[in-house]
Amino acid sequence: MLKALSIFTGNANRALAEEVCKFVEIPLGRADVTHFSDGEIYVEIGENVRGVNCFVVQPTCSPPNQGLMELLIMIDALTRASAGSIVAIIPYFGYARQDRKSKPRTPITAKLVAHLITAAGADRALAMDLHAGQSQGCFDLPFDHLFAMPVLIDELRALGYGGEDTVVISPDAGGVERARAFSKRLGSTLAIIDKRRAAANVSEVMNIVGDVRNKKAVIVDDIIDTAGTLTNAATAIMGAGASQVAACASHAVFSGKAVQRISDSPLSHVVVTNTIPLSDAGQACSKVRVKSVGRLLGEAIKRIHHGDSISSLFM
Repeated sequence: MLKALSIFTGNANRALAEEVCKFVEIPLGRADVTHFSDGEIYVEIGENVRGVNCFVVQPTCSPPNQGLMELLIMIDALTRASAGSIVAIIPYFGYARQDRKSKPRTPITAKLVAHLITAAGADRALAMDLHAGQSQGCFDLPFDHLFAMPVLIDELRALGYGGEDTVVISPDAGGVERARAFSKRLGSTLAIIDKRRAAANVSEVMNIVGDVRNKKAVIVDDIIDTAGTLTNAATAIMGAGASQVAACASHAVFSGKAVQRISDSPLSHVVVTNTIPLSDAGQACSKVRVKSVGRLLGEAIKRIHHGDSISSLFM
């Protein structure tokens, strides 16, 4: 007999969780996620979850520490309420960029956060577009890695990108595999930006490896944070003769002056998903287009609940 299904969320991205529930055709689970007067987080699950398959939809976006603690405490509350299984659905996995020792005496925080999620009582985890795919190895539990590429590509095609007159650009060497996947599906050529700094406190020089002349360029990345590198790359691409330049990314962190930089840049469009809720400034920016991953997450939840394969979603 199939167990019951419940979906819960904290305060990080309630709108996305509600959209997922609408697709799955169940109401959002009742959970009170508040704070004590000293700032400590308090969680109370408002319904019976004994033996129920529970999914917690919670990105660890800004403020990341609050989002993470809400996720951990909700998982612990469900564990102590005898939930049948607990799956952490993390649309944006914070601390993912700290996935290795970049300098001596620095932490690998991505692994620490993965261990915290396991220790809290999660039985399974799912995330979208990790900064580095190998971060899945940080988790000592079943882990599913979804990609927003199908959603982003549909929007790029709707905007007129694709074919031989389009070039897909990786903003750095580490993103070449991602850019190549977009390029293949769009039937476009590929280029790479090689960033070099001659000396300390000297501006980066961006060399473009590949032909962008008279082409529509699309910069593909997983995260847009401060948008400094992105907007500098867009300027360099236009300077190299591109007819127009756009960008797409799964996670719109948009910290600091990111939205202002995008507004002032030559970028025609910036396509992102709703793994992270946009600020008021982000919503007001005419260049930013948001596509939803609610249906994608909802389908993954349904398949996990029914014990079906979700490999077809890894595209």
